[in-house]
Amino acid sequence: MTAKEIQKRNEKAQNLRVIQIDESVYYVESEEGKICYKVTYVDDNDYFCTCGDFARGSKADNNFRCKHLLAIMQCIPSGEFETAEYLEKRKPKLDERFITSIEGRDFVYYAGLLDLAHQKGLVKLNVETLQYPSKENDSTAICRAVAETSFGNVFSDIGDANPNNCNHKVARHLLRMASTRAKARCLRDLDNIGITCLEELGDLSEVIGAEAADKGTPKKAFQKRAAKIEKKESPSEAVIDVTPTSVTSAPPERKDSEKDQPSGNGNKAADVKDAKKTDGNGNGRGKTKQETTPKISSAQANAIANLSRRRGISVEDLEKMSTDAFGVKVEHLSQKDASSLIRQLQQSS
Repeated sequence: MTAKEIQKRNEKAQNLRVIQIDESVYYVESEEGKICYKVTYVDDNDYFCTCGDFARGSKADNNFRCKHLLAIMQCIPSGEFETAEYLEKRKPKLDERFITSIEGRDFVYYAGLLDLAHQKGLVKLNVETLQYPSKENDSTAICRAVAETSFGNVFSDIGDANPNNCNHKVARHLLRMASTRAKARCLRDLDNIGITCLEELGDLSEVIGAEAADKGTPKKAFQKRAAKIEKKESPSEAVIDVTPTSVTSAPPERKDSEKDQPSGNGNKAADVKDAKKTDGNGNGRGKTKQETTPKISSAQANAIANLSRRRGISVEDLEKMSTDAFGVKVEHLSQKDASSLIRQLQQSS
């Protein structure tokens, strides 16, 4: 190889991009930048290039060096070659933008759960309505969400919503709130996330108020709401037996000044008898509590069974929970008490 050819190759070698893979293994990009040639260079006597120029030239001259070899030899003294970077496979990760901290506790937004679920191969997310809100069930909506991934994994959970566990602004949209809560709980299982979803909370305005409390805003809304719920859920103080199989509300307790006063006919026994015969409105014999209270629905029974099974609660323990809390077994619960038991099971997770 003439000196002119060597000079020409050296000039071309100066503009070539060199990438080091190993201690003696390199890739040199072509002049057009379309392909890379693998070059092995141990020392000046032990080298090899995969380009056609080296294959042809090395047959006639054992000391032949192509421009790719010359590029490496120029870079080694100065260390001007690039180091190859091995790209790791992108792992699913919850975006920190979807995490918020309130009073020292972390919460995740529903949008963050959905984003992570898509990273993990979510292909289907269906919602089924188990119970529509009505007066008979204390305006409680119950929904079940089922999520399926591209790997064939299936996750399911339920969510409920009623005026007592929702912000007053969304109380008119109970079905949608129950759907969102069901999907959030389902996606938390899929994502393997233990952080509570912000949309699952009972009252979003209360949480915002609690966060603002750190800046000096009083939490009156939260305290007022909590007192209202506690008062509503307190058991009735006056219940008397009318018959061996029925229960009705007793007449309101009279003040001390009224206790010693006789009734219109002067017969206290007659007063009690009349109280037993009439309902709270004085309209004759009213219906008993057992007659007016609707029984647990099949949807509520299924929801209770699914929740207890997912939380590892045996049938015996479930019946004991129902008996301790409401005095009857699950199958004899009213729709209102069934809704309360569902909330109790959800909060036990």
